[in-house]
Amino acid sequence: MNIEQINKKIEKMPPDLVSEVMDYIDYLMHKYAVVSKTNKSFDFSWEGGLSEISKEYTSVDLQHKVLEWR
Repeated sequence: MNIEQINKKIEKMPPDLVSEVMDYIDYLMHKYAVVSKTNKSFDFSWEGGLSEISKEYTSVDLQHKVLEWR
């Protein structure tokens, strides 16, 4: 199916259905954008974010703390 075929079908629709089509297109575009964001590779910009507490807590200590907070 190409754009011309889609346009012909849309032209035959009543305005309220065209509005629904536009909403659905927006939904699909948002969904695709969300999927593409989740497929990005990690950037590790957070690395070293807890370095100031590294002498006070080990990674195991932090894991236990997270479990307490849940």
